[in-house]
Amino acid sequence: MFERYIYILNIAWEAVFINKFRSMLTALGIIFGVAAVIAMMAIGRGAQKEILDQMKLVGVNNIVISYKTENKKSAQKSDNSAQSQTKDNSDSKQAKKFSPGLTLQDAISIKQLIPTVDKVSPEVIYEVDVIRGGKKSATKLTGITPDFFSVFNLDLLQGEMFNEEQLKDGKPVCIIGSTIKSHFFSKENPLGKEIKCGPIWLTVIGVLRNREVNQQALENLGISDYNNTLYTPIQTLLLRYKDRSLVTKNSFQGTQYIFSGRGITIVDNENDNTSRNQVDKIVVQVKESKMMKPTTEVLKRMLLRRHAGAEDVEIKVPELLLKTEERTRDIFNMVLGAIASISLLIGGIGIMNIMLASVMERIKEIGIRQAIGATKRDIILQFLTEATMISITGGLIGIILGIALSKLIMELTQITTIVSIWSVVISFGVSATVGIAFGFMPARRASQQEPVASLRHE
Repeated sequence: MFERYIYILNIAWEAVFINKFRSMLTALGIIFGVAAVIAMMAIGRGAQKEILDQMKLVGVNNIVISYKTENKKSAQKSDNSAQSQTKDNSDSKQAKKFSPGLTLQDAISIKQLIPTVDKVSPEVIYEVDVIRGGKKSATKLTGITPDFFSVFNLDLLQGEMFNEEQLKDGKPVCIIGSTIKSHFFSKENPLGKEIKCGPIWLTVIGVLRNREVNQQALENLGISDYNNTLYTPIQTLLLRYKDRSLVTKNSFQGTQYIFSGRGITIVDNENDNTSRNQVDKIVVQVKESKMMKPTTEVLKRMLLRRHAGAEDVEIKVPELLLKTEERTRDIFNMVLGAIASISLLIGGIGIMNIMLASVMERIKEIGIRQAIGATKRDIILQFLTEATMISITGGLIGIILGIALSKLIMELTQITTIVSIWSVVISFGVSATVGIAFGFMPARRASQQEPVASLRHE
């Protein structure tokens, strides 16, 4: 019995090999279909990895609170609206309710008063020139609290975190990113060394582990490059650099205060929102994902009350933005996968058409085989084996082409592509199934030929 199957396999192989050109044309649909499936699934896996990486960048269950920026045109429009309502044409500037801005006390109150909040990380960010050993580089110095590293899932490569004394007393210490280390301490251990950040010398007590980041993702999410930033206790930044909440002479330059029976309003002539915000942003981590929306609503009401009714802060939920982006990419990948699947379907139809044509050309051969003892089952197996061989060969070539295409897409477009073993297995399995499914009808038609009529066929 086994020898019978080997004999049928040899006949099928000879038929495919004799008609090499026709067999290759038949397999083209399968080749391009499998290649498309592998490439599209690789793009999908790459997109999924980018989403997960971005989730790590923004942390889990985070809400970002930042001051609201307004351009001069929008300020002028609202200015004209206010003038028409108050009928005061002499005032050409925008009147706003007085607000202390985004402060460290806001962060403390959020942590103390909202039970659904797990961690709160206020940040003060300054652009500084970093100098050491004759090297100079412009980078960011960020004042933080200990919660910052756990909120954003950052680990130390060496050294230690800030201790209570350093945090409380504002000691001149810092933790540096991996890019800072490689630039200023390429041949030495940075721990215990000093580095000049602006006018202040800071002692390095730790180095962050390098994290690969996508620059476009950083810009879209408004996140700093962790590898190219220095971190210092927030009290250090407020005490030794600048505390924007303190009232100084410069605080009044370009600012006009108007006293009336309704209270105090402030006219900001320079439209500089940073001048009255002690901190640049506050990142709030919620304990459970299902509490994100209600916590956001509570934060809006709380900050509106603390800021005297002034809507001067913006609240974003990066996780929701990322989920929306992920959903969009999933739909895009499903569309691409559907297109690739159609290619396989067309390839299968091509196999069926060619095999039907082959049956018509080989009627006399079928009659001879039946005359010497071949059964209907033998005829079906012969033509089914031919179709399966074509589809499997096309599938193997398609796998190689799909992997090469994925690599080429990544090189030319900088889109992350990840070829998984499952995409290869699925595409190969589908190609084999297509060969069997679409090869069955021609094989069955060949087996139904009458031996006598087949032998007389010219």
